[in-house]
This record gives sequence, structure tokens and C-alpha cells, in this order.
Amino acid sequence: MATGTDVGASARDGRAPRRTRTAPAEPATVGARIRDLSARPAVRAWVEPIVVFLVIRAIGIAMLARFAQLRETTLGDSLGLWDGQWMIAIAEYGYRHVPFTQTDARGLHTPDTAYAFFPGYPMLVGAVAKLPLITPYGAAITVNVVLGCVAAVGAARIGAICARMMADRSPIGPADPRRTGLLLAALFAATPMSVVLNMAYTEALFCALAAWALVGVLERRWLLAGICALLAGASRPTAVVVIGVVMLAAILARRDGWRAWAAVAISPLGYLGYLAVVWAHTGSPTGWFRIQTEGWGTEFDMGRATFDFVNDALVHSGEVAPVATAWIIIATLGMLMVAVWSRMPWPVLLYGVLVVASIVLSSGLMMSRARLLLPAFVLLIPLAMAMARWRRGVAIATLVPIVMGSAWFGAHMLTVYPHAM
Repeated sequence: MATGTDVGASARDGRAPRRTRTAPAEPATVGARIRDLSARPAVRAWVEPIVVFLVIRAIGIAMLARFAQLRETTLGDSLGLWDGQWMIAIAEYGYRHVPFTQTDARGLHTPDTAYAFFPGYPMLVGAVAKLPLITPYGAAITVNVVLGCVAAVGAARIGAICARMMADRSPIGPADPRRTGLLLAALFAATPMSVVLNMAYTEALFCALAAWALVGVLERRWLLAGICALLAGASRPTAVVVIGVVMLAAILARRDGWRAWAAVAISPLGYLGYLAVVWAHTGSPTGWFRIQTEGWGTEFDMGRATFDFVNDALVHSGEVAPVATAWIIIATLGMLMVAVWSRMPWPVLLYGVLVVASIVLSSGLMMSRARLLLPAFVLLIPLAMAMARWRRGVAIATLVPIVMGSAWFGAHMLTVYPHAM
């Protein structure tokens, strides 16, 4: 930098004075600038999927509200139907004092019936309902709005991780991780029965825990994976899939040290703990399975019931709901084959395969299959990667009919078809 003496000397020599440059203003501290730059991607990774999820779910809820109005019911009643009534009743009264108006699929209520429902979600709802001015129903809906956002962020993280891992080995080709993650969050919010994410059901909780358990596995954060698997096991029987994937991945990564072994040890505790509670209540180690089979007719039948349903619906049914459900099952099996072909990371692929197998190879209410298959959202990763390679306008134009179709289907199933869940 030239000083006053330099400028004067230049003038006396007949030379043009050298111009000085003013240094740009520095932040208060170098640490502040580093924190600012590092915070932006983390905040963005949470905010963007949440905004996408909430916008798509708002469209679905608006559609449901209109259907409810036309069907002379209410939005509130629609969001608390069927199993939602069980969840709210358990949260409010506990397992032993659920009103006898709550019955199983046979129309019966026994001292054991309520124990078919795992405690994670109703316990969380009951805890939130203890806050001032919050009813059990309000707590159930509010909790699932928050959990749905957490699940969407987890889905976006899985999509981004998989896009990076599959860039060099997948026949789909490289795709932008951020766009892939956002598109997976959007597709997750727009699955055919994504309306259940806003109902008093366990799907939002289970999907959030399953997503973050998979994030833990992919990022080798074993305590995160183990804790999520433990909590999932206390929330839903399908959690055996999450538990199995986490335990297998942790065993294979045993060289990561005590954290991997801790994940192996704690993952099954939630699931086994609740089965032990039901054992103590019923006096039978298979008590929960008996309640589920007797009350709701659910048992492992190697897919016979699903096969018969799909054939009957496509050949004999004249109603939208059974035909659409049959095609959702077929499409899910197709996406499963595409997922194998696309060389998804094995923990994510194994999770998707086992979720589909646990639903398709068991009996029970077939019309609930679209809802039960929702946790297999990871099978949408190849589609998200493909869409991430498209121009933005094309991707958005593709999402619009998917979102509107999901909104219509969910509203139809809750207000028109009588036995959808």
C-alpha cells in the first residue's frame, strides 16, 4: 500500500501516484465466517425436505377436507379412523382400560385385544397430551406432523447418500445427490396412501425411525442405528426388518469397535421387551402372535392371500379401491426388481426387500396393503435418481400428477371406500 510519502515522491518524479486498494471488510472473527459457511448446508438439508413434504401433504389434506365435506363427514373424523381410535384410546386410558366400544376385526373386545398394538406411538401421544390445552387427538395429529418431517429429512439423506454411492456402479448413471434426496422426499410424501402420515397411525413414527436407522448404517453411526432400531421395535412389529438389517450390518462392521457391538446388543430390545410384556399379560410366550392372528387374521401364508386377492381384484372387482390396491402391489414388486437392477447399497435394498416380503407374504386385510407398503419408500430411490437427471421443469411436471393422484386416492380411501385401512 502507498503511504503519503510515496504519493508525494511519485508526484515530484512526474509519475502518476499509485492507487491504493481497500481490503474488503472482514467478519467479526474468522470462526464466525467458518460457522456461517458450515451451517448453511446443514440447515438447508433439513429445511428443503421439510418444506417439500409439508407442501405435498397440505395438498393431500386439502383434497381430503373437500371429500369429507362432500361425503358429509369431517376432516377430523377422517384422520382418526380405524386403528387411530385404538391409538388414541390407549394413549388416554392405557391398555387395561380401553373402552369396550373398541373392537378387533371380528367385532370383539377382550382383555387382550389392545395388546395387539405396540406401545411406542400411543405412549408418545400420551406424553404430549399431558401438556396444557392439548387433547389426546390433538397430540396424535401434532406428533405425526413433526415425525413426518423428520422422516422426510431422513428420506432425503438416504437418497443423497445412495446417489453418491451408486454414481459409478449403477446403470442409471450419476445423479445430483441433493436433487435425488429432495425428489425422494417428495415421492415419499406422495405415495398412494401417504395420507396415513397425517393420521393417528404409527407410519410416521416407524418411517422416521427406519429412515434414520438406515442413515446410521450407511454413515457407520452405529449408536444412531441401534437406538433407532430399538425404538422402532417398540413401535411396530414390522421393525424386525429394521432390527435385522442393523444387526447384520453392525456384525459385518465389527472392526468399527464397541459402537458396532452396542448396536447389535440394543437393536432388538424394544421388540423383545414388548413381546415379554404381552407374555407376562397372557401367560404365553406367543401371546402377541395369538392376539394378532385371532383378532385380525394376520399370519404368514407365503403370499397365498395376496395372490388370490390380486387375481380376484383384477378379474372380478368393479370398484376403484381393490383394483388400485392390486396394481400398487404389482408396481411395488416391479420397483423391487428395478432396485435390484440399479445396484442400490445392500442395507437399503435388503430393508426394502424384507418390508415387501413381510407384507406380501402374509394374510390379513388386503385393502391395507397400500398403507403397509409405505415404509418400503426406499424402492423409489432409482426413480428419484432418474428424475434428478431430468430438467427441473420436466421433473416438476412429472411430480404434479403423482401428487394429485396420491391426494385423490387417499381421500377416496378414507371417505368413500368403507374398509380401507
